[in-house]
Amino acid sequence: MRSDKARITRLLKTARGQLDGLLRMVEEDRYCVDISNQILATQAILRTINHEILHDHINTCVREAVGTENADAKIAEVMAIIDKLTK
Repeated sequence: MRSDKARITRLLKTARGQLDGLLRMVEEDRYCVDISNQILATQAILRTINHEILHDHINTCVREAVGTENADAKIAEVMAIIDKLTK
């Protein structure tokens, strides 16, 4: 992975903290809308992380593979992720 590891790590730890908070909210039987809003906030962080990692992957790994025998495999990997994101 060639992304900014410190930034990705910080964002993942933030998402983990939000998940821990969600568990507490459920255990405390908090208001459903509050729980839902927290879920949306966690998903937003995870989307940001995924976007950054995929962006960096395309700009490094895929770019390096263009013109080599690995190009088709790298493109297929990215296409599979895009398919998952658009379902």
